[in-house]
Amino acid sequence: MKKNIYVIGAVIIEKGKILCAQRGADKALPLKWEFPGGKIEEGESLQEALRREIVEEMQCGIEIGDQIEHTVYEYDFGIVHLTTFYCELTSGKPVLTEHASMKWLSPDELTSLDWAPADLPAIEKLSSRSIKK
Repeated sequence: MKKNIYVIGAVIIEKGKILCAQRGADKALPLKWEFPGGKIEEGESLQEALRREIVEEMQCGIEIGDQIEHTVYEYDFGIVHLTTFYCELTSGKPVLTEHASMKWLSPDELTSLDWAPADLPAIEKLSSRSIKK
């Protein structure tokens, strides 16, 4: 029986562009693109986990908005339950601490990257919308 892994992702928007982060070469799903975020720890709300993960991974603060998508995707290593949220930067600028690379892309450019499969339903929603923030 595969284990369930509950994770959150931040769709950080600034000046109409969305922050995309590339996983490290030594991580599961090496060099795939994702929204920054991570595992939800026991007792945390989705929003608490997302704030903590963005401070840890990107060293910046965010304001969390509406949920975009909830996806369940079965990988070889487990079943990932990914919830993504619209976010805005409130302090600092994203810094690479765990990711190999990052890019700011407009919604119509998102499909140009090689995304982790669990992120694709959110990508489909985002790429068909114009983002004004």
